[in-house]
Amino acid sequence: MIMTFYKYQGTGNDFVIVDNRLQNIDKTDTKRIAEICDRRFGIGADGFILLENDKDVDFKMVYFNADGNESSMCGNGGRCIVAFAKFLGVIENYTEFIAIDGLHKAKIENGTVHLQMQDISEIEAYDNHQFLDTGSPHHVEMVSGLSNFEVKANGAKIRYGQPYNEKGSNVNFVEQLSAESFAVRTYERGVEDETFSCGTGVTAVALAMHKSGKTKSNAVSLKTPGGILKVTFNSEENGYNNIWLVGPAKQVFKGELEW
Repeated sequence: MIMTFYKYQGTGNDFVIVDNRLQNIDKTDTKRIAEICDRRFGIGADGFILLENDKDVDFKMVYFNADGNESSMCGNGGRCIVAFAKFLGVIENYTEFIAIDGLHKAKIENGTVHLQMQDISEIEAYDNHQFLDTGSPHHVEMVSGLSNFEVKANGAKIRYGQPYNEKGSNVNFVEQLSAESFAVRTYERGVEDETFSCGTGVTAVALAMHKSGKTKSNAVSLKTPGGILKVTFNSEENGYNNIWLVGPAKQVFKGELEW
């Protein structure tokens, strides 16, 4: 079968996206998905995304990590699939879609994609880090000298160490730039390397920095190696709600590949 695919990127976090409304793709073929995401022998991507029909909302997002396994929510992937849905004519500038972590709302304004994330009621605080789940699990740790920090080596130790073990966690290393901005570098499980950007990761960082008192702003700028993302939110007594991940999502190219 010849598969038509589209390559998208959101602040350097890149994805192969396929229109699977006709259910032509075998979602159990993890080996083939991993081959497609391979940067030497395939197209090359941090993840593989399928857009599918859903009876209750505009569409369904099915997300796979680069290792070929279906995974938890991907924020930048969510923003990219919204841009893709508009490109296909499935939506205009507003949408509601379903992902593995539940319902999401999104809107496109002047080419920028705003994605509403799930409410957060709990942020676990430890001596040197915080942990929370923003659709995917995230370890958030402040460091100094982030630009020269060994993200892959240190991230892998944490990702596979206690208490995460085999299930693992994404790992975000953070350095404060100003009262409302932070630099972030992320080690992603499933990719098993640093990525240029992570949407659920910067969301976790923004909330963790607010919770720990590092910022008082409810609109936080996050500088990643792939560009700048913004996270806005409301802080309530019982947690955080009305959380929005904001940034660009661009189509890079279209192609065909044998499935």
